[in-house]
Amino acid sequence: MAKQVKIVLVKSLAGSLPAQRKTAKALGLGKISSSVTKDANPVTLGMIRVIQHLVKVEEI
Repeated sequence: MAKQVKIVLVKSLAGSLPAQRKTAKALGLGKISSSVTKDANPVTLGMIRVIQHLVKVEEI
């Protein structure tokens, strides 16, 4: 079974770069405290790295 990560948006997207906003939306994050569970594959981990200062990540 693939490892999964829970991603929680903890800071606002206001004032962030447009690419960071699009990355958060692509991950399924919209408002503060919204969370999603995704497979921990290289694509997802790369997206998390782009917005690492805005999210909290925990391994499931």
